[in-house]
Amino acid sequence: MGELKKTPLHSVYAKYGAKTIDFGGWDLPVQFAGIKAEHEAVRTDVGVFDVSHMGEITVKGSGSEAYLQKMLSNDLTKLSDGRAQYNIMCYEDGGAVDDLVVYRKGEHDYLLVVNAANIEKDYSWLKEHETEDVAVENVSKEYGQLALQGPNAEKILSDLTNADLSAISFFGFVTDVEVAGVKALISRSGYTGEDGFEIYTKSEDTEKVFESLMEKNVPPIGLGARDTLRFEANLALYGQELTKEITPLEAGLNFAVKLKKEANFIGKKALSKQKEQGVPRKLVGIELIDRGIPRHGYAVYAGEQEIGEITSGTQSPTLGKSLGLALIKTDYAEVGTKVQVLVRNKKLEAIVVKTPFYKRSK
Repeated sequence: MGELKKTPLHSVYAKYGAKTIDFGGWDLPVQFAGIKAEHEAVRTDVGVFDVSHMGEITVKGSGSEAYLQKMLSNDLTKLSDGRAQYNIMCYEDGGAVDDLVVYRKGEHDYLLVVNAANIEKDYSWLKEHETEDVAVENVSKEYGQLALQGPNAEKILSDLTNADLSAISFFGFVTDVEVAGVKALISRSGYTGEDGFEIYTKSEDTEKVFESLMEKNVPPIGLGARDTLRFEANLALYGQELTKEITPLEAGLNFAVKLKKEANFIGKKALSKQKEQGVPRKLVGIELIDRGIPRHGYAVYAGEQEIGEITSGTQSPTLGKSLGLALIKTDYAEVGTKVQVLVRNKKLEAIVVKTPFYKRSK
C-alpha cells in the first residue's frame, strides 16, 4: 500500500477536529463535530464539504460533442454553455464504468467531474476511445473543490462572491467569477438533496475559500454525513448502487440513459435489449419493521428465497427509521411487498417503500 493521497485542505483538518479515514486511497475526514450534528446542519442550515478528491478531466476540440455522445449515456446535444448534466459511462455490456457530471464551458470545451476512486480507470477508458479531433486531459491535481450545501448556502456564499447566485438555476454554472478574492467556477449542484453550490478553484486557492467559510461559522462536514445525506435523497454511490455489474437501468437511473438519441453510445445495444426484455433486478427502498440496521452487502429474502442484497443502509438521521436501498429481483420490487433482511444471521421483517426517502420542500 502506498501513502494515502491528500487534498489541498489536508493540513487544516486537524485544526477543526477532523477524524480521518482511508477512503479509496485518500486520507479524508469521516467527521468533525459528529455525523448526526453535521447531517442536521446541512438539512436545516448549511455546511461545507471538502470534495477536492473528486477527479476533473477536460475534453476539448472540434469533435468534443460527438465524442462525448459516443462515450456517455445522456444526450449531450441538450446541453448549452453554462449547463451541467449527469451522465453514466458504460461498458459494452451496459455495466457502468462510472457516473459523472459534464460541464459544457463552450462548444469545444467540456469539463468532466468523476469519482475519486475511478480517476485513473475513467481517464484510461476515455483515452482508449479518443478521436483525432479531441484532446482528453486529466487535470485533477490542478483543482480543489468545495461543496457548500443547505438551505442557507446561497445567503452565505453571496457575501463572498461577485456572482449573481439567484440567477444560477439547478445544474447551471458560471465561470471566471470570484469567491473570497480568488477565481472560481460556481455550480448550483450537490450530493445532499439540499440546495447548494459546488465551488471549483485552483488547488492552491482552496484553503482561502474554506477559511473564509469558517470565518462565517459554516460547519465543516465529513464523509459520514455526506453518505447519510445522499442516501436519504436516493443519490447513487458508484461501487454500491451502480457498478460494473449493475447497469444504470437496474439502478433506476433511466433519466440519464437516452436510448433514443441518434449516437450509438457504448453500451446502448445492451441497455436497449435489457429495456425491451425488462430489467431482471431493480433498486428499491426498504424499511426495516424489526429492530436492526440494514448494511451494505446484507442479503434480502422472500421466504426461503434469496432475492438480492442491500446496496446502502443506515438509521436515517432525518426520519429516524432503519432504511436501506436494495437491488432485488423485479418480481418483488412493488411498493408494499414484504421481505426479510438477514442481519447477523437473523431474518428481520422489512417492507419495500417509495424512494427518495427524503425530498426537500421547495
